[in-house]
Amino acid sequence: MAHHAHKGRGAVSSPDGRFAKRQTEFDAAEQHARERHAPETVLTSIQAGKIISSNSSPDVPFDRSINPYQGCEHGCIYCYARPSHAYLDLSPGLDFETKIFYKPNAAARLLDEWEKPGYECKPITIGANTDPYQPAEKSLQITRQLLVLFARYRHPVNIITKSHLVSRDLDLLSDLAEDGLCSVAMSIPTLDSKLKRLMEPRIPSAASRLKALEQLTGHGVPVSVLVAPVIPAINDHEIETILEAAAAAGARQARYIFLRLPHELKELFSDWLRTHFPDRAERVFSLIRQASGGASYDQRFGIRQTGQGPYADMLASRFRKSSNQLGLDSASYQQSLDCTHFLHPAQRQLGLDF
Repeated sequence: MAHHAHKGRGAVSSPDGRFAKRQTEFDAAEQHARERHAPETVLTSIQAGKIISSNSSPDVPFDRSINPYQGCEHGCIYCYARPSHAYLDLSPGLDFETKIFYKPNAAARLLDEWEKPGYECKPITIGANTDPYQPAEKSLQITRQLLVLFARYRHPVNIITKSHLVSRDLDLLSDLAEDGLCSVAMSIPTLDSKLKRLMEPRIPSAASRLKALEQLTGHGVPVSVLVAPVIPAINDHEIETILEAAAAAGARQARYIFLRLPHELKELFSDWLRTHFPDRAERVFSLIRQASGGASYDQRFGIRQTGQGPYADMLASRFRKSSNQLGLDSASYQQSLDCTHFLHPAQRQLGLDF
């Protein structure tokens, strides 16, 4: 089946999710019309139950996270979160970037968690799955509502994003940074504007993200860069130049993540690759397999984020060498934060915060 790129969208296909209860079929004429039609973004409100998610992954530098949104309009074709839309009986393809769900009660649910008598303060990461500063955030301001609580109750928070919109919240982030309560990790997988438009169509330019890093640094907020993902024969040659640009913008730490292709993402990425880079598709997958034990993805902890074998070792060596030369700590992309300032909501209500 032929696949078609849509302006401003990453996926060129919309396969059923792995939990789909029914397979959708159209006749040839309707299928052609659907492929050519530019899908619009639909925002849907959902009420969050428990807002803090936990994980025990040994290769993830946090165990608590919040995702204000499900789905992401940024449309990054490589996003490992795409398969999560299958749980909603939606396609991890175009549905993931056009059918966005937001949680208007996120802040209220967070406060509920903090009010529990046995709550233990540990850093929380916002944006581990989908971007907290995707386009909808500009008007909905759910991430900002959460940061207001983090600042009010002096709770440590790490942010992961690909958007310069994070600089909108400099007032809150700089206040948190004064007590060692926040850090920001900016993902920049390419400095090539043409590749960015194909790979991550609705993300702000690399230049605007680097400017946001400069602004954050200028206000005392510790920042890091994520070169994520590194895709063989697509952006792997940019590692050093991205690190140089990030260091110049004030980044303190750096990390890279090798392309991950879980579940439906393998098919989605393959469709995209053969549509935009048919001349090198086989070369890309050959290198991916070399780093993944002969498969398209090795999901084992300790391997899934970096790969293994000669090609993966070469990437690691290049990244380590460049990071060291630039004074970037490559052990992690998150700052160690202070948990001793947390004011339990009951303390605030009693006026015990000084």
